[in-house]
Amino acid sequence: MSGSLEIVEPTLVGEAGHCAALFSSLQRAAPFLPYRLWVDRRAQLPQIAGSGVALRPYFHRRWRKLQALWLYRRLLRGDAPILVPTATWFDLRAMDLVSGGRIEPLRAFLYFHKWRNSPARDAALQRLALRQPALHLFGTSEAIVAHLRRAGFEQVRQVIPILGEVAPAAKPAGFRCLLSAGAARGDKGFAHVVDLVELLQARASTLPIVVQASGDHYGRHDPRTREDLQRLRHLDYAPLTVLEQTLTAREYADLFDGGICLQPYEPEHYADKMSAVTFDALRAGAPIVTVAGTSMAAIVGATGAGIVVERPTAEALLRACQAILGDYAHFCERALAAGAGHSTSAAWRALVEPLEQACAAVRCRHPNAVDRAPGDR
Repeated sequence: MSGSLEIVEPTLVGEAGHCAALFSSLQRAAPFLPYRLWVDRRAQLPQIAGSGVALRPYFHRRWRKLQALWLYRRLLRGDAPILVPTATWFDLRAMDLVSGGRIEPLRAFLYFHKWRNSPARDAALQRLALRQPALHLFGTSEAIVAHLRRAGFEQVRQVIPILGEVAPAAKPAGFRCLLSAGAARGDKGFAHVVDLVELLQARASTLPIVVQASGDHYGRHDPRTREDLQRLRHLDYAPLTVLEQTLTAREYADLFDGGICLQPYEPEHYADKMSAVTFDALRAGAPIVTVAGTSMAAIVGATGAGIVVERPTAEALLRACQAILGDYAHFCERALAAGAGHSTSAAWRALVEPLEQACAAVRCRHPNAVDRAPGDR
């Protein structure tokens, strides 16, 4: 038995990046939970460790799936709740495979940030829902939640976290820059951002633009994005700032002050997937430029917190930015109004409440428990 909330995050290596920001956001929303983090064996997490969180450097990048199978088996033999904050189809199948039967209620919590559908996967998901009806599943978008519910899972809720330390702005800031925030990826339309910078250079513009160009958990980029990065590096546009190093949460939050947030995300990837960057921008009062057919477009269209373009060409993106600049204070006010309801605690409530119940149930069963990890002597 463990007295901890066991969090499995195999790709968590450092305190900059999505995984660390995700955990830090959860910790801010529920600092009282007894966290233990199972992370990459090379992880350097001094701030997280300094906050009192127990760390288990464990996963090897090459073998992490095999190690996850073993770890899920060991953890499920105990009675501590298990949270997988960036769950995939593999994690769902792995828990079912090693469980030895039905997983009990309030034991396993899996949070999905994306989901890829296929007929074979849908059929397998329905069979898994019959075997494991007590799993608690969460998704960042309504589409993910609806899909998991259609498969037969009953405990499914939506969670849209606030990742950065973006405090709600008190009033609109003056314009500072165009901004492309978050990891540089093909599905996030990074190529369109580079096209926009090329257009700004060709027109001898003076519009400042900040482009965050960090990679994934291990600093990698997909092949298309590597080519686009090379294009960006060869441009000679003086008002361009490229941030290739992953930022701390505070540095990331500061990006949005006085910005116009570019989200030319690909509709085929973001029609049913949400980006936390959207809510970070809104809370900071940064208007958004995005693409029709995305989840972000639905929010912008409903709130007036920016402009939606039909296609993310450089010309369309520039026209949208110029339109926002023509009435920047108004668009900032609309963004602030849209972001007002997205506090960190409110964003995580759907997940934190059952986690509290699970941890309380363990404490009731084992009031004098010694907190040990599987394999401890």
